[in-house]
Amino acid sequence: MNFSNIKNRMKHTILVTGGTGFIGSHTTVELQEAGYDVVIVDNLSNSRADVVDGIEKITGKRPEFIQADCCDKDAMEAIFKKYPAIDGIIHFAASKAVGESVEKPLMYYRNNIVSLINLLELMPQYNVKGIIFSSSCTVYGQPDPENLPVTEDAPIKKAMSPYGNTKQINEEIITDYIHSGADIKAILLRYFNPIGAHPTALIGELPNGVPMNLIPFVTQTAIGKRKQLKIFGNDYNTPDHTCIRDYIYVVDLAKAHVKAMERVLDTDSDKLEVFNVGTGKGLSTLEVVQDFEKATGVKVNWEYAPRREGDIEQVWADPKKANEVLGWHAETPIEDVLRSAWKWQEKLGKD
Repeated sequence: MNFSNIKNRMKHTILVTGGTGFIGSHTTVELQEAGYDVVIVDNLSNSRADVVDGIEKITGKRPEFIQADCCDKDAMEAIFKKYPAIDGIIHFAASKAVGESVEKPLMYYRNNIVSLINLLELMPQYNVKGIIFSSSCTVYGQPDPENLPVTEDAPIKKAMSPYGNTKQINEEIITDYIHSGADIKAILLRYFNPIGAHPTALIGELPNGVPMNLIPFVTQTAIGKRKQLKIFGNDYNTPDHTCIRDYIYVVDLAKAHVKAMERVLDTDSDKLEVFNVGTGKGLSTLEVVQDFEKATGVKVNWEYAPRREGDIEQVWADPKKANEVLGWHAETPIEDVLRSAWKWQEKLGKD
């Protein structure tokens, strides 16, 4: 074991934007357990401040938390002034629902692009060395059959939603900024469909209002909070005619961010790198519902509904590069992941 690396890592302070959100909170846990200090900034538009309590219970350490909007540059600059030890940023803060982005495109462009530009402008001023950008497999659009599973070299296609377009644009902004000579490093993590909850059931996915993602809708229907789950589209060109996605356990995904941050801050890696973060296996919407019922013994009331605008037919990852370069693997079986989501929902109840 290289104790010097551990000692160096202990000194790093990481700013996690959107850190009380689903992926952000789980990543904060993994960062703290790996020896990093964490400062969370979140505007609480789709999360709750008491998530910080759950993080503290899991790790025994309370991260710093500031309620602020990353689109407010003055507020962000005040955070860098208050915490001059920040070495790296993991940027989750963004509006993230495909369907909503079709209905409210300007909100998505403002929230998702302005927030990133503010951070990039401030990084060199405050000696922040690296940023991990929360990107998405949506940048690949609907891959051609010969590009499935998707590698990092697959063509970037025209986005099928404003949400997907903001991810493409933000990747281009980071690429152009580094190309201009900016003294920062960046890793773009293109992840697939995060699901599940921490095994302690102290943190999990907690969307405000009606869930936009599949698993919270499944669990809320299973517990009786929602009357019925709608599976959007049963006429896709897939084996069971429902959409196929690569569902990755949120804790496994969080660990990929720790590996990426270690690479950015503690190795002589390239200034810009891209990694797909997925399991390498595609599951259909119908398979996920059936797997949930098998894993938990709980039946879900569901029916088919028309296709939803912006949904991609099928996409799953080739995670070989992340496996080999980052030394990261998705390790958790889907049954355990779905049971973790149900345990979290049982804790929440029907409220």
